[in-house]
Amino acid sequence: MKIAMVGSGYVGLVSGACFADFGHNVVCVDKDQTKIDLLCEGVMPIYEPGLDALVASNVKAGRLSFTTDLAEGIKDAGAIFIAVGTPSRRGDGHADLSFVYAVAQEIGESLANDAVVVTKSTVPVGTGDAVERILRESGTLHQVSVVSNPEFLREGAAISDFKRPDRIVIGAEDDFGRDIMREVYRPLFLNEAPILFTSRRSSELIKYAANAFLATKITFINEMADLCEKVGGNVQDVARGIGLDGRIGSKFLHAGPGYGGSCFPKDTLALLKTAEDYESPVRIVEAVVKVNDLRKRAMGRKVIEALGGIEAARGKRVAMLGLTFKPNTDDMRDSPAIAIAQTLADAGVSVAAYDPEGMEQARPLMPEVEMAGDPYAAITGADVVVIVTEWDAFRALDLNRVKALTKAPVLVDLRNIYKPEIMREAGLIYMSLGRA
Repeated sequence: MKIAMVGSGYVGLVSGACFADFGHNVVCVDKDQTKIDLLCEGVMPIYEPGLDALVASNVKAGRLSFTTDLAEGIKDAGAIFIAVGTPSRRGDGHADLSFVYAVAQEIGESLANDAVVVTKSTVPVGTGDAVERILRESGTLHQVSVVSNPEFLREGAAISDFKRPDRIVIGAEDDFGRDIMREVYRPLFLNEAPILFTSRRSSELIKYAANAFLATKITFINEMADLCEKVGGNVQDVARGIGLDGRIGSKFLHAGPGYGGSCFPKDTLALLKTAEDYESPVRIVEAVVKVNDLRKRAMGRKVIEALGGIEAARGKRVAMLGLTFKPNTDDMRDSPAIAIAQTLADAGVSVAAYDPEGMEQARPLMPEVEMAGDPYAAITGADVVVIVTEWDAFRALDLNRVKALTKAPVLVDLRNIYKPEIMREAGLIYMSLGRA
């Protein structure tokens, strides 16, 4: 089947490359000529492990191509995916659907055959209805079914998530849409990946509900970490103890500086706005959003405490290891590192930082931070070293070298990747989360 993927960002490019790897003929469409030119040259616009090789192999096989011409890209396509951005709208927090609606209008005006139009972008409940109306009002004479097919890709593990998904959610209102989507996902269906067919509105809500629930788990264990520090507990033991309960599960129970990235912050906010519009408040999600926002600057204050307090901190130097919101990505969106660095700067602390992939994206967001060439360059002369992102490169630091390079041997581990006894043996003063 020919598939058109409109939008060649994170979701569109990964999904398009994976569909091509399944044997479909995929055309990725994007208005950004520079991005398309770079993709044609094999240069990826994002960092995602394995994506460059996957794209290259499918381009070479003739199953994957790129264009800025939407009409040509969707010609003869049985499924047309809308995978453009839906950022939080400035001012009110609603998802900005202007890109989705503009693409729907252009598809309607350009459609030359019967097709299924699939919203792959994360969109609020009712967006599919609006897309269907736009297509109908565009005057197209072809049969069109609008389907919701949310993505559940984790940055850093997106290819694996696409090819071995926990589930595939398809919200369709007619047999035409369901039949086409069965064909699109037939390779995964043969691998017994569970496919859940729902109504379109249920599918749209599933994405937001899933992200809100995961954000809640993260925020819950972060608050338990704070309580553990007060009562003398160990949050890692607590997480294991509750995670072994099959009703709870162990994933997303790792204490840290708060969630960030492209999904959880904007999706929880969009869910709040949807609930508000329908006068059906979601108080738990409200609390999650508030607590997570407060936590990021609280982590900055934790580092200031390690410097001896607000008065002693001024003029001192901190080394931040890790800037992206999680490892194996270059995504800086809503990263806790931004708020931590700002809190330190507000206190008169100078900051040097290193991240394996995120420094180019971080520079314009953190102009006050000195970017170092490697972890030890950042550490040199620091009064405190803080691990913000749990990159593998930071899991086996030469602790003797760290001690020798720092002014004071203090390490604040906001991801709990080290054991306290190892730090004591190395002669480092160690502060972690949720461990007395």
